[in-house]
Amino acid sequence: MGHMFDLRGILGGQYLDWFLIGIATTLALAAAAWCVAMSVGVLLTVVRMIPFPPFGWLVSLYVEYHRNVPLLVQIFVWYFGVPSLLSRPARQWINAHHGEFLLAMVALGLASAAYVSEDLRSGIRAIPRAQYEAARSIGLGYLRTMAYVVLPQAMRIAIPPLINQTLLLFKNTSLAMAIGVGELTYRTREVESYTFKAFEAFAVATVIYLVVSFGIMALGGLADRRLKLELR
Repeated sequence: MGHMFDLRGILGGQYLDWFLIGIATTLALAAAAWCVAMSVGVLLTVVRMIPFPPFGWLVSLYVEYHRNVPLLVQIFVWYFGVPSLLSRPARQWINAHHGEFLLAMVALGLASAAYVSEDLRSGIRAIPRAQYEAARSIGLGYLRTMAYVVLPQAMRIAIPPLINQTLLLFKNTSLAMAIGVGELTYRTREVESYTFKAFEAFAVATVIYLVVSFGIMALGGLADRRLKLELR
């Protein structure tokens, strides 16, 4: 007889706990990396807009590196390479504070920041030049102009691509299993190894990924619609 599809064996006891721990870790990793991505992405955008060419070149180099080097390689660089450059106390601190999670968060966040900065730059390009001139005419300096006039508008314009980046970041958390982060894919492999029910285990993981992904898209669409109503 063929293999019987049965979820009861993997949705109870310790296996259900593993799935729950996995999705909690995935969401925590995605949220932390998203905060890094947005913070660094905004910083890169502000630096790139400064009328000093070397700053623009450095940001362009940063963006091209993260666009063209596979994300898994970037994660390995942070996990295996960067700690070897640190002092022994620093390495011990990282190892004592969930180093795999922290380094995966940094790698994912910095990679996503490159795309966030490009999305924000595209949004800034859509803002009329008169907005800058008006802000400067009332005495606002460069940083205040960016903070109070330019970036808020750029954020609104860039919401659709930023939603896509958030979704991509959430899915890319699965790569963190390669360095031992106990996120959803890692826990799914554990369930599969113990139960020998590969199809059922990955079917459950697939449904979870789909539900969260659709949730992100729904929340992003709601935010986009609300902002458009406010701008009318």
